[in-house]
Amino acid sequence: MNQPSIMWNLSDNRRMRMAVRRRTMRKLAAMLLLAGMAAPGVAQTPTEAAPATVAITLHVATDRPGTTFEGWGTALAWFANVTGGYPDATRERLADLFYGPNGLGWTIARYNIGGGNAADTPRYLRTGAAVPGFWRRPAGATGSDWWRPEDPTMWDWSADAHQRWWLDAIRSRVRQPIFEAFSNSPPWFMTVSGRVSGATKGSDDNLRPGAEPQFATYLARVVDELQRRHRLTFRTLSPVNEPNTDYWFAANTQEGAHWSPARQGRMIDAADAALKARGLKTVIAAPDETNSTLFVADWAGWNPATRARVGQLNVHSYANTHQTAVRDIARAADIRLWMSEHDMSADKDPENFESMATALAFAEHVVGDIRRLEPAAWVFWQAVENISARDGKPGSNWGLIKMDLTAAAPRPESIHITRKYWAMANFSRYVRPGYRLLPIDDMDSIAALSADGATLVVVHVNPGPVRRDLSLAAGGYRLSETIVTDATHNAAPVAGSTMVAPPRSVTTFVLKRPG
Repeated sequence: MNQPSIMWNLSDNRRMRMAVRRRTMRKLAAMLLLAGMAAPGVAQTPTEAAPATVAITLHVATDRPGTTFEGWGTALAWFANVTGGYPDATRERLADLFYGPNGLGWTIARYNIGGGNAADTPRYLRTGAAVPGFWRRPAGATGSDWWRPEDPTMWDWSADAHQRWWLDAIRSRVRQPIFEAFSNSPPWFMTVSGRVSGATKGSDDNLRPGAEPQFATYLARVVDELQRRHRLTFRTLSPVNEPNTDYWFAANTQEGAHWSPARQGRMIDAADAALKARGLKTVIAAPDETNSTLFVADWAGWNPATRARVGQLNVHSYANTHQTAVRDIARAADIRLWMSEHDMSADKDPENFESMATALAFAEHVVGDIRRLEPAAWVFWQAVENISARDGKPGSNWGLIKMDLTAAAPRPESIHITRKYWAMANFSRYVRPGYRLLPIDDMDSIAALSADGATLVVVHVNPGPVRRDLSLAAGGYRLSETIVTDATHNAAPVAGSTMVAPPRSVTTFVLKRPG
């Protein structure tokens, strides 16, 4: 073999390898283009841009309606204890924003029966959290054994006027309101620590041993009196709140009490007996546990007789594990289930009235609760929260409306409506009492059907940057209205004949059955 021949063969091999490489790069570029990506070293032209939309087909089982939904609402408690004393223009506007027909259209309210610290206790509870009790301590009384519920002079029915203002405001706005009474703590003189914020240790029960009948008498009498005085009905009474936790200790800044499952059972029994002794139709709701995991433990600690006294199961959703277990407990026991408390702020999202980060996280949480718990109601914690970005701190986005709750007499214009409020509107204005929840296969959606079957509502959360084009697998319903909350829309109707969920949005689709 001579040298010229060798050089020719090397050059020929090099050209062949380069040709193969070019063909491989062209194939790779074509494959990546189909995937919406640019090949290494290949400039991406506008025609090669990532797809702007994704298509999602929704399968809604309109033939399998589930839980009949009763509505949306809030606990009153702290914010009502403050805002119920505001000037008429301010508090009336707040009531309209939550319970008015042009507001959120809520129909449920949870009234907090305050325990109340002793008058000489230094102030330490957070703004609004010192909800007054209805007891009156006689002059000269000492210790903690002076209270006699049969003595009318030991009751103060003028107490808690601010929160009670909300009872009247709701009743005047809602045709068929649902009221629940709930307790965070017994009055101070029934507690071990002498404070309504909990025992010295958060894992210890704070109700004095054997005081269940006394506390039950207090709760039942308040329910009875407020029903008569405000011409309303408390359908349920919840005597304990987030009981099996270590949240509640004496130095805490809000009312609370620990209850072991055994003590919960005794309190449920006593409260049910006290209600019946007064001839009331109010039934027990329990246990209002902070999450479903602890709910399951509470339920396991009650005996069958106690379980039979419960007319409604309440659970909070500050975690989402074991939620289907709670759903199944309610189904098996044939007891109505409420998601009775939740609020949140997206992680590391500083206070911002326009924040879509928290609005989207909140909406996703609501969707998850509805899908996993299938509750008959979804109830917010505190609809109004104090402005929290103070003294250089970033604050958070708890609450639907922000106000300076420390202000003496704020005006209506001091009401800051957040994006989370409008996200809530996408649910509460359209999934109405009497609608039935429907199975739907999309994890970002819930569906509900009106009682007459004529209206189908789908609420969809799109947390990402890509538009979603949605379609229903089953026919029979036509799009009637699309309502969007995003960075530029506040639960606003938008034009369109197809189901489009814009990027980073909460979108409600109202569909009608022809004919």
